[in-house]
Amino acid sequence: MTAVAVGGLGRSPSRAFFRLLPLVPAVLLLAAFMLGPIVYSLYGSLTDRALTGPRAANPQFFGLDNYVELLGSAEFWNSLVLTVVFVLASAVIGQNVLGMLLAVLMRSSARPVRSFVSGIVVLAWVLPEIVAAFALYAFFAKDGTLNSVLGWFGLEQTAWLYYLPMLSVIVANIWRGTAFSMLVYNAALAEVPPDLIEAATIDGASAWQRFILVTLPVIRRSISTNLLLTTLQTLGVFTLIWVMTGGGPGTASATLPVLAYQEAFKFAQVGYGTAIATVTLLIGAVFSIIYIRVLKPEVD
Repeated sequence: MTAVAVGGLGRSPSRAFFRLLPLVPAVLLLAAFMLGPIVYSLYGSLTDRALTGPRAANPQFFGLDNYVELLGSAEFWNSLVLTVVFVLASAVIGQNVLGMLLAVLMRSSARPVRSFVSGIVVLAWVLPEIVAAFALYAFFAKDGTLNSVLGWFGLEQTAWLYYLPMLSVIVANIWRGTAFSMLVYNAALAEVPPDLIEAATIDGASAWQRFILVTLPVIRRSISTNLLLTTLQTLGVFTLIWVMTGGGPGTASATLPVLAYQEAFKFAQVGYGTAIATVTLLIGAVFSIIYIRVLKPEVD
């Protein structure tokens, strides 16, 4: 038995090599189209590159000066807080909770109702982002759909995009992205073994207890994956906010992607804008680590 084990150990490196060989093209593509731009962006954030002028052709190495300036900027800290609020409210809470609720309700609904609701929800997701952004702008505008409906009921009309810009873009992003969470959780709920639910029912567990103690642990991996994907997608939302509010009024809805765009292309400070984008990337990495650690699935 020892000889067999030793022989097996001797062959394992070559077996591992041949198993990993098909992954080499994918790794090379990821390195070329993801790792390469990230490294280049990181280097750009350490320079004083500008959009025009001498610094556009011959940028100078700046070291950490851009990051030092960021840490002393009130606009950056305001944008950082707005970004965290936007991600937590619209992705972590809004899209995931509403997506789960819709998935649960649809599984207990009649087929025609299920098809109608899923079609309406998915429609918001399949629309091109720029089309959805203009539709939402028309909905929240001062003379838009929402105020028209409120006027029919004699309720007070509000300039939503001026007085409540963050609330408007949060609701808009929930409407835009909930369909993805609904589809993920609907597929996950379909994989929950019926015998587990039946056993919990026989033991006297209520519907809420079955959902918390049985269903959620079973679909834990789907929850972790969906949280990660919706968070990263929401962290990079730009078009929706830019079309609806332009980051305003002032900087009231200027999340990090919007601030990075403004600094790089409106004020021509490409190096400084790239530093903001790099910070956004690091925040995404922090969220990823938290999800992986907290919602780490058990080893089968």
